[in-house]
Amino acid sequence: MTDSVWKRDEIQSPCVKICVIQPDVRLCAGCLRSIDEIGAWSRYTSEERAAIMAELPSRAGLLKKRRGGRSARLSKRTPG
Repeated sequence: MTDSVWKRDEIQSPCVKICVIQPDVRLCAGCLRSIDEIGAWSRYTSEERAAIMAELPSRAGLLKKRRGGRSARLSKRTPG
């Protein structure tokens, strides 16, 4: 017997556990939601969540490309 309490008919969070807010556009680099959307996600209706989820792919172009991070810095080191 399954517990119906844990089965919900709502859209799950798009969170991918890469929570880095890009300051210029105020979007999360992982899920592309705004800070306000992340904070209010549990209070949104299924329709509101669906609308946001449909919009997320179009936001990807708003984020700046990273410049390589740690691996790029390490590859630039000179032996010595």
